[in-house]
Amino acid sequence: MLKAIIAVVVVAGVVALGLFGPRWLMSDPNSASGANAVKCDLLNDTCQWTQQGTRWEAHLEKDGVQAEGTEYRLTLKTDAHLPRLLAVLRGESMYLGEYPVPMTRAGRARDSQKSLWQARFTAPFCTTDPTMTWRIDLQTGIDNKPGMPVKLTFRAEGRG
Repeated sequence: MLKAIIAVVVVAGVVALGLFGPRWLMSDPNSASGANAVKCDLLNDTCQWTQQGTRWEAHLEKDGVQAEGTEYRLTLKTDAHLPRLLAVLRGESMYLGEYPVPMTRAGRARDSQKSLWQARFTAPFCTTDPTMTWRIDLQTGIDNKPGMPVKLTFRAEGRG
């Protein structure tokens, strides 16, 4: 009888590990994909948040169409003093890799003491689906990925 109970517990554990293990192993505790992150559509909103006592503001706009697709301009304002800033594009609707986008300090924002950062990029697109939802994660260095309380997303359209 004891062997049967142990066998049932072991089988249930293997089934639970098979169902929940991959999600647990693939989760990134520093990413904005957690349940507490607030989703913000960068193309339709100016996203604002406070993180570790510093204020942030992000906005994305279309900046023309090139042969490779739509070019975007990302603008960030923050009162954080950062030596460098990197935006990393990650597929939200499907995984198409990670694309680092270096941000350039553009001085101070008008009427503010906030630093202004900008970057221009073209989002990759999927050849089977013309629309793609991307997430932008911010990093202050190669490995420094602070947990953001907001999930910055936008919907890109590829060549149609």
